[in-house]
Amino acid sequence: MTEGLPTSIEDTQARLLALDYVADRQLSTTVFLALRLQRPLFLEGEPGTGKTEIAKTLAAMLGRPLIRLQCHEGLDLSGAAYEWNYARQMMEIRLAEARGATQGEAGAALAKDLFSERFLTRRALLRAIDPAEPVPPVLLIDELDRADEPFEAFLLEVLSDYQITVPELGTVKAVNPPVVVLTSNRTREIHDAVKRRCLYHWVDFPDAARELQILQRRVPGASAALAAQVVAFVQKLRSVELYKQPGIAETIEWARALMELDTVVLDPVVLNNTLGVLLKYQDDIARMQGGEAARLLEDLRRQAAPA
Repeated sequence: MTEGLPTSIEDTQARLLALDYVADRQLSTTVFLALRLQRPLFLEGEPGTGKTEIAKTLAAMLGRPLIRLQCHEGLDLSGAAYEWNYARQMMEIRLAEARGATQGEAGAALAKDLFSERFLTRRALLRAIDPAEPVPPVLLIDELDRADEPFEAFLLEVLSDYQITVPELGTVKAVNPPVVVLTSNRTREIHDAVKRRCLYHWVDFPDAARELQILQRRVPGASAALAAQVVAFVQKLRSVELYKQPGIAETIEWARALMELDTVVLDPVVLNNTLGVLLKYQDDIARMQGGEAARLLEDLRRQAAPA
């Protein structure tokens, strides 16, 4: 299904930008190829670099529903693909017993009916490849590294053939495959068998120019001077060894917070008071509060001062 897909790398980049997603050419190329070749897109990188946002933007860009599978420890088939509605099945059995319809041909028919589609609860993966759906969705398999390794083996059938085998019903296969986006924060390595079925891209923190462009689009009310200071400080902060570096989402949220405080120019006081918007771990905040944050700010002022 190629209707509505971008026609070129430039078209991909422009359509993402129209929805305020600022993608560089390398990412735009990978997205374009994933869409045209109908291959899953595997995005790996630090938290807060915009991986999940790509799937949301693609859904909006293509006019397709977004189905999100949030991975977590212990995720299994019943949570990701399907499960049988045991409560309804038991109710059906009780009703059949009340009618005396649990023996002979009636019993055989009941047993077959109990595992028909009306008792099947579809989860994200099965919904994404349901041939009855009029429009193939964008399927986001988010933070795959949080799931247990055995779950990856089950994904192989979905990623290779866009199908799931339900033993009681048979194989459910997509007529038109969904757009699949997988993300990982690399808390553990994902198996090569999964990566081989995907087009891979490492999503890094943006450089200063692209981050400024992102900030100007996401927080258009921020003055040019404040936006430049925010980006410069965050870029400098990422050079410090921290437990978790601030992502693009934190940059945007910090700029909004500073605007709410009517901040025109960054100073050490407002910086210390708003570090909790940028940093999410107390050890990082404690390290930066006081002299360290002020020193970074002073370094930026000296660099910006005319020679």
